[in-house]
Amino acid sequence: MKKALALLPLALSALCSADVALESINVEATVVTDVAQKAQTSADLAQALSDNLPAIDMSRRSAIANDILIRGQKRDNITVEVDGTKVCGACPNRMDPPASHIVANQIDKVEVIEGPYDVTSFGTLSGGVKISTKKPSKDFKGSVNLGFGSWSYKKFGTTFSGGSDIIRMVATLSTESANQYHDGHGDSLSQQVDKYIAKNPSLIGGKYDARVQSAYRDMPAYTKKSAMAKAFIKIFKNQELRLSVTANRSDNIFYANSKMDALYDNSNIYNVAYNINSINDIYKNINLQYYHSDVDHPMGTDYRMSSFNTGIAVTNRLTTNVDGIKLKNSFDINSYQLLFGLDVSRRKWDGGYEKNGLAAAIGYRKSIDNTVTKNSALFAKLDKEYASFNLSLGVRVDDTSITNNSYQNNSYYSVGANILGTYNINKENKILFGIGQAYRMPDARELYFLSSKGNEVGTHDLKDTKNQEIDLGYEANSADFQFKIKAFYSKLKDYIYYHKGVNLHAFENIDAYIYGIETTASIYLTDDMSFDMGVSYKRGKKDKALAKQTNTNLADMAPLRGNVALNYEYANNSIATFEMRASDKWSAIDYENGEQVLASWAILNAKVKQMINRKFNLTIGVNNMLNKRYSQSNTYADLILVTGGTTDVMLLNEPGRYVYTNLDFKF
Repeated sequence: MKKALALLPLALSALCSADVALESINVEATVVTDVAQKAQTSADLAQALSDNLPAIDMSRRSAIANDILIRGQKRDNITVEVDGTKVCGACPNRMDPPASHIVANQIDKVEVIEGPYDVTSFGTLSGGVKISTKKPSKDFKGSVNLGFGSWSYKKFGTTFSGGSDIIRMVATLSTESANQYHDGHGDSLSQQVDKYIAKNPSLIGGKYDARVQSAYRDMPAYTKKSAMAKAFIKIFKNQELRLSVTANRSDNIFYANSKMDALYDNSNIYNVAYNINSINDIYKNINLQYYHSDVDHPMGTDYRMSSFNTGIAVTNRLTTNVDGIKLKNSFDINSYQLLFGLDVSRRKWDGGYEKNGLAAAIGYRKSIDNTVTKNSALFAKLDKEYASFNLSLGVRVDDTSITNNSYQNNSYYSVGANILGTYNINKENKILFGIGQAYRMPDARELYFLSSKGNEVGTHDLKDTKNQEIDLGYEANSADFQFKIKAFYSKLKDYIYYHKGVNLHAFENIDAYIYGIETTASIYLTDDMSFDMGVSYKRGKKDKALAKQTNTNLADMAPLRGNVALNYEYANNSIATFEMRASDKWSAIDYENGEQVLASWAILNAKVKQMINRKFNLTIGVNNMLNKRYSQSNTYADLILVTGGTTDVMLLNEPGRYVYTNLDFKF
């Protein structure tokens, strides 16, 4: 294992797997295309991205609806947008992260931003994910995707598009379900909980008994349905009205190492935009967009022994919605490209605990009491080419207010800016650099959250977090070889951090820093064979330990991880891929705030994609071929997980050997 890991840094690269096509943009962003056909083991975007981009890790929350980390940053430290719509989850325990409200077969491309370099979006502190869904076409065309896998996994997705010179439309439908997966030792999700509770017998029979009731032990892991519809209507020459709606419905999602499960998770995304192109030789485009997103998410103990033992099923029922207006203006002025605009949004987040379906009004308390976050911002971006040098300047000014029914209100004012540059040494080699500063405001959970016991977990006077970052990179492209290396250093001022063991006001501002390196490379060995390899490494440190603690490691900093893949195109558009994914031992942990040492691991994956004809292809694959038992997500205490207090927090193991097949039809 150690020898395999040692080879990865020598390769100085990170996987650009055949799973997902990657297009390098510049120092701060990577575009992922062909997501719909390549998310083959589930429609989970987090898993598809983490399997293929070295900068992204996945926080395993369940068999679906997993969370994205960019360079060790998650939650509000990164942003997620769908067609320009800011999407937020309602669950304070990340059971419905923003990326879970869109499914892979709806996606056209994903832009992953690394660092504080997006001035168009509110709160892009350390990175962001910009999802673009499929656009309607004038010509009629469609596709059908069927997927089957271990543990009764079933997926059906279809897309239809067509129209005329006046109106173009597209519609997608998707359904997906699976039973509980088994880890490398053959334990289902329920059995993983049983084994943990057995090590903590004091939990058995009490109100913290997280075992699954016998009636639900074999319950499915989840069911998920999603639909999207778009219409682009030509109003006048070069003017278009764009309408879209996306609905996501998920039921009974089992979160094994959490104390509650998602009874359902319903979300909607609405978009109305008016776009005008080529106004004159200078004024190139204006786009005015109104958007709305909403989430309804109750999580409860209904399926656990805790509710059976006490006769009380506890539910934390939360909702959130975001309304926003975004105006963008694009100009070409004497070889300068200028973008400036206005970004206004309002987010409401509200929730409360229930006992056996009785709401807070009958005597149980709020968890988040009607918190409203209002943001108004101006932004601008200027791009200029100077022979072999490209330069981009960006600035964003934010004014934010946060109000709550029960506690103090807060207001924040910030100015973020960045400089990005590319120096083209020649046609095949270039140097990349970026310097940026960005802010993000605390959210309602960090400011105002109340536990079911009534403890004020939130800290009412948190400051906003500032990230000052520098990125450096080098990229080489030739007919036989592609290579990219990026290094970064991020200085975090007033970083919002969770302090384990503090019952009141557990969130606090600290100073910290993160540094790391990511590399990608592809070698084209022959016309038919290519070799992709990769590695990423990051490390985070607090400037000083929290009060009454000694550890200065920053949580969520996954260790050295890498991928190696061999691709063989044995026939036209028919490819066989053999891949190894590996991780070093996770030993640089914040053990005083819930993390634990994770063993190193390596898994082998293989798949064959057979092009039957131009309209039909078949993929057969197996992941974790050797049925390895391993965990890749740690247990930082900002997540509320199952714990007995006498041993480590319950880890959630990854799936064992997983066999799958996908069938894709196009017409």
